[in-house]
Amino acid sequence: MQARVYISGFVQGIGFRHFVRGKANELGLTGWVKNLPDGRVEILFQGSRDKIEKAIKECNKGPFLSEVKDIVVEWEDSKVVYNDFKIL
Repeated sequence: MQARVYISGFVQGIGFRHFVRGKANELGLTGWVKNLPDGRVEILFQGSRDKIEKAIKECNKGPFLSEVKDIVVEWEDSKVVYNDFKIL
């Protein structure tokens, strides 16, 4: 299972990507996270739907100082399989 997640708000420059990588590693998810030029963060989670949903809930909280305003989730079929979780 795979989910592409777009997070908007105050989520860049405060360790949000490191926070996401930590949560993904805790849950055994693979994929990646990156900042987008428009100020959002994009995440690709791969793993079980249950664990991905837990990770998305954690992203809604975010790290200290973050302010999540909106989360958009797109469930999709995996085209490439990742072996770990990276910050791009």
